[in-house]
Amino acid sequence: MSDFSSSVEAQNVTTINFEDFEALAQEVNAQANSPKLFELYLNRYAEKAGEIINHFIPSGTHPDMDTYLYAPLRKYSENGGKRHRPLICVAACAAVGGNPSRAFSSAAAIEHFHTAALIHDDIADDATLRRGEPCMHLTQGVGLAINAGDLALSIVNGIVMRDPQLEDSLKVRVAIELVSMAQNTVEGQALDIGWARDSRYDITPEDYLAMAIHKTAHYSGAVPLAVGALVGGGSEEQIEGLRSYGLDTGLAFQIQDDLLNLVGTKEAKEKDYRSDITEGKRTLVVVHALQHSAKRDRLIEILSSKETDPAILEEAVEIMRESGSIEYARSYAERLTANAQERLVALLPESPARDLLVSMANWFVDRLK
Repeated sequence: MSDFSSSVEAQNVTTINFEDFEALAQEVNAQANSPKLFELYLNRYAEKAGEIINHFIPSGTHPDMDTYLYAPLRKYSENGGKRHRPLICVAACAAVGGNPSRAFSSAAAIEHFHTAALIHDDIADDATLRRGEPCMHLTQGVGLAINAGDLALSIVNGIVMRDPQLEDSLKVRVAIELVSMAQNTVEGQALDIGWARDSRYDITPEDYLAMAIHKTAHYSGAVPLAVGALVGGGSEEQIEGLRSYGLDTGLAFQIQDDLLNLVGTKEAKEKDYRSDITEGKRTLVVVHALQHSAKRDRLIEILSSKETDPAILEEAVEIMRESGSIEYARSYAERLTANAQERLVALLPESPARDLLVSMANWFVDRLK
């Protein structure tokens, strides 16, 4: 595997230029805080981010290692989705006045953790599709899929530790952030899986929020933003302020993902649409409905049956809609992001990168619109 310096040179990553975004906004007649601005950012740089990220997947010392381990992980990672986590890490670095290239190793590390989490999560959920393709455990088998996920985890901290742009003390701080991120995520995953396994229907909205913050908000928002600010030379106030922003917007992102699974767009329906009902997931919509619906017993019956019949799944969604739970979750996510945006604007100096992060929050919650 090449070192980090050759990676930066080979991928021409210095072309990520945040001064372009005022012009981008004008192209689509968008306001600075429009979700369209963040969408443009993802569309323009997702492929380049993927090239950087995938460069850090090594090759084996035996041909069969590539066949059974490295090549499947590389193929999976190449179908990498929108890459919002690494790209917001880079944006946070720029927003505090740092050179975006200082965030590339941390951004890649976070995305490899995300890859591992998805592979393992699909096995736990017995999922069938990921990003329009069969899940790895279906194409490679459960054992090799687990191993590929473990490989992605194993390279996370090494990417940062080999980055010559970062001082040793800074590498240690980033590594601590990444370890804490991993622990928080598996803690949240344990709650999510455990509540379903044990048929827990006493879960409150407060319980759900604790689970979602741990499972999603830390690694989808808080840590990418805090680490980006850290490597960008931000103040402690900026680092912690961006972490707080990421926790709130990351939580909103998870709530919106839950909503997409129930009442989603055409894109969402191409995935495991309404699989959360089949799996008996305790989402914010579900736990609110269990507290407020007159049809609670029927909803529990459906959630407990591993039902896949579209008509029955639609019945469950209608119960949640009638109880006001879908609107409750949507409004909760929108309030989270609005309050977080006010704090962010007060925290950071005006810049295209700050505008981008404000736009990010709107994109997180506008995906149903």
